[in-house]
Amino acid sequence: MTTGGRRVSDAQREPEAAVVFDALGADYEKAFAGSEPHRRSLEGLLARLRPGSRVLDVGSGTGRPTAATLAAAGHDVLGVDVSPVMVELAARQVPEAAFRCADIREVPLEEASFDAVCVYFSLLQLSREEQSALVARLARTVRPGGDLVLATVPVDVEGVDAVFMGQPVRVTSYSAADFTAMAKGAGLEVLAEESAMFTPAHPDAAPEPHLFLHCLRPAL
Repeated sequence: MTTGGRRVSDAQREPEAAVVFDALGADYEKAFAGSEPHRRSLEGLLARLRPGSRVLDVGSGTGRPTAATLAAAGHDVLGVDVSPVMVELAARQVPEAAFRCADIREVPLEEASFDAVCVYFSLLQLSREEQSALVARLARTVRPGGDLVLATVPVDVEGVDAVFMGQPVRVTSYSAADFTAMAKGAGLEVLAEESAMFTPAHPDAAPEPHLFLHCLRPAL
């Protein structure tokens, strides 16, 4: 088995998130393609970005809509995802962007090296400690005055076993207030937030709350 060009043994297989999203593949994109709040979030980000901005898309999935929308607007996009299947789909569907198969927690990231970072629903299989640490790290990756967009399912659960689109998952999240507080604790200024209910277009999906935060790394 290979991942990101590196052969791994059975004992070193990708983490659970990779297994889940390898199985979902293009079905994930189909299920979430109708999210208008996601598209509004991207439009808000596009309105703030300078031409040719460098953007990191964490948990880039199939590349659509996030990387595709940003690349089509002329931005330099790097997508990182732990699922080899998703990365292969994204590279094929959005050739204007670059994609890397890796765990974002293990990717070297330089201080202030991106104009913006997007994190759409890619924290939910991390512990709260890991989520908080990663958001703080990503905040430092954004240049002062740059943007960090976060989206999650705002429910107060920790290590709960669930079924997502037919796949078993273990989910951890925050309430909306605690998630916003976590973003502020990472040194971010929350410019805007939107809450919405969304039902993925999948027979095994149920309505779920979504929270979108548009954050700013304050200028020095």
